[in-house]
Amino acid sequence: MPKSRSDRKKKAVYTPPPSAAKPKVSPRWVLPTLVTLMVLGVLWIAVYYIAGTMIPYMSDLGNWNLAIGFGGIILALVLGTRWH
Repeated sequence: MPKSRSDRKKKAVYTPPPSAAKPKVSPRWVLPTLVTLMVLGVLWIAVYYIAGTMIPYMSDLGNWNLAIGFGGIILALVLGTRWH
């Protein structure tokens, strides 16, 4: 014999998912610092290649100038992961 409608398993009432979390906001210093490090890194390498022998402290550093320039660029990229 078929079951009556009242005996059937009742579906749960639809409940909407919880509201989305607030979007993350990065600190105000992240973007200016990121841009500054990136620009300074690129400028350091460019100045080293263009006039590195004419600037006393740059000629003393030699190829460490590349490490300084790329270090600034890498720090900017790492800082870019914190920017939302």
